Amino acid sequence: MDPAVHREAGGEEAIRSAVRHRLRNAVLDVVPVFGFTLSFALTHRIAVALALSLAAGAAVCVYRVARREPVWGALGALGLVCVAGAVAAGTGQAASFFLPSLMLHAVMAVVSAVMLLLGWPLMGVVVGLMTKEGTGWRRCRVRRRAFTKGNLVVFAGNLVMLSIQLPLFLSGQAVALGSVDVLGPIVIALGALLGWRVYQRVLGGHYCGRPDA
Repeated sequence: MDPAVHREAGGEEAIRSAVRHRLRNAVLDVVPVFGFTLSFALTHRIAVALALSLAAGAAVCVYRVARREPVWGALGALGLVCVAGAVAAGTGQAASFFLPSLMLHAVMAVVSAVMLLLGWPLMGVVVGLMTKEGTGWRRCRVRRRAFTKGNLVVFAGNLVMLSIQLPLFLSGQAVALGSVDVLGPIVIALGALLGWRVYQRVLGGHYCGRPDA
């Protein structure tokens, strides 16, 4: 087999494995949010909702550590829940619980847009890091175009989520915002999967080892 073909095939398998992993983690990520939203909808008491969400976040963290997943990833997810809880407790507004994740999505949208304008789609950067290729993909115009189009799909999904979440946050509709936020990580993970499919479709049968690269 052509070394370039073998290398790209190995990279593709790594990406598929990462997407499957991200989808599974997306389900775990929404457990604390679901706990907060459900308990607040039933009790309308922020303290109860925060206690349940923190307990759920701690349980997810223990589960991830027990599965021998990277500790920093588990602690990072728990840390985000703690920050969200602190913001909600400090403001006394249930909708504030979702402010950290809303800001994170907004920052990612801005960074993604800037990187696309600069010709460095984040999808290409992430794939390069995962496959140990680095920035080698930028030397191939076909792959640059494929990564850009795939990244646009992910970017569009991010913008759709923000366009729904922001009005709900500004109007203080915590339960509705929580219901949407529960779907957020899953939508982003599915968007990444769809973006990868678009990348593959644009790439077609092209391999960088061929003369037309």
